Amino acid sequence: MRNFKKIVFITTVALAMGAVFPYVNMAIDNTYQQLKVIVDVMEMIRESYVEDIDSQKLVYGAARGMVGELDDFSQFMEPDLYKRVKSDTEGEFGGIGIKVDMREGWLTVVTPLLGTPAYRAEMFPGDKIVKIEGESTRDLLMEEAIKKLRGVPGTKVNITIAREPEDKNADWINKDLTLTREIIKAENIRSRMLDGKIGYIKITEFTGHVVEDFNKTIEDLKKHGVAGLVIDLRYNPGGLLSAAVDISKLFLDSNKMIVFTKGRKPENHQEFRAGASAPYSDVPLIILVNRYSASAAEIVSGAVQDNKRGLIIGERSFGKASVQSMIPLSDKSALRLTIAKYYTPNGRLIQRNAKEDSGGITPDIEVKVALEAEKKLILQSDEILYPGGKADDKKGKKAVPDAAGPRQGKAATVNTREAGPKKAEAVRDEVLDRALELLKAREVLGNLRPGK
Repeated sequence: MRNFKKIVFITTVALAMGAVFPYVNMAIDNTYQQLKVIVDVMEMIRESYVEDIDSQKLVYGAARGMVGELDDFSQFMEPDLYKRVKSDTEGEFGGIGIKVDMREGWLTVVTPLLGTPAYRAEMFPGDKIVKIEGESTRDLLMEEAIKKLRGVPGTKVNITIAREPEDKNADWINKDLTLTREIIKAENIRSRMLDGKIGYIKITEFTGHVVEDFNKTIEDLKKHGVAGLVIDLRYNPGGLLSAAVDISKLFLDSNKMIVFTKGRKPENHQEFRAGASAPYSDVPLIILVNRYSASAAEIVSGAVQDNKRGLIIGERSFGKASVQSMIPLSDKSALRLTIAKYYTPNGRLIQRNAKEDSGGITPDIEVKVALEAEKKLILQSDEILYPGGKADDKKGKKAVPDAAGPRQGKAATVNTREAGPKKAEAVRDEVLDRALELLKAREVLGNLRPGK
């Protein structure tokens, strides 16, 4: 009731000021007139609805509705939820081994981690986790969804995934999975030497330690006489802005622009630039991206591309480049609000606009991979990166699921305690092969060197 009276008071004062000072009324525009509609609706509900309703519940509902009209990343959090989001998880916890993001309102798998329950269950990028323990994840705050997936190692979690079929006209396939949580030891960096003294480094996420790990890795590759470098950012969901900037600084010099942010307020305009020199400014460079590369991965790719420091190969990236600010409110609720967006050095907006089909990083050389080949590449990635099965943590035979039903039909069930990925028929990584071909060509190596 107190919040309801507060809204009425603010609206009344604003309208009174508009009557006394016409220019103030012009500044107010129609905002408070529009707010009066909410007040009227609340008053009607309070007086005439068949049951007594808590006004606070209506206020929070209105706040969620307003923020829901903005984008996928702005969110209103009630006090209890905000408190849970702020609190750090104490003690040891287990997980299922996936990188996730919120896409189109659903918790979506970006990539499964090698040797984890999710990997053994053959979860694939693009799978949407539509239920956790029978409850829908639609529009669930990502932090809340992640906490539901985590738990004591050895305990089980039941999820339902929806997978897009090969036939675009067919219904999505639902599958129920029972996964046993484990301690997940994620690696930020994986590397190996390829033919022609080409170094390969895969960055799985831009965490706080990624720059340190990257430097150690590239120094090891240099011992093998590395003559060119492939950085694989496919399936990389992003991470820290600072990590993306620091990785870019390893390759860009002369104070070149890396990325800048721009919002409605001047203080939200920030520029991030390289240093005067870079330790690997002359190493020929190719970056691999796909439709799951996002955020920090796009910042690095855009900086390299716009500064003509290297080539980008693969598919257009996802297009996630918004800056959020967490704003605590007076009643201990909070608003996570998008306040700015990221732009590449040439001023390209990274954030995807579905209506205009813009955003993301468009590769210099586009190489599309069929969905079936993509799945096989994921299943064989442990053998590629770890010959002999170093990271392949298979546990028994794969249970054969029932035929999966349509979107609302029956779902296949897999218990991943005994599951392991099927041995996939070997397929060529066409994107990586293309990068190797270019780096091996001496005339292209010269063209990849940054202009002075």
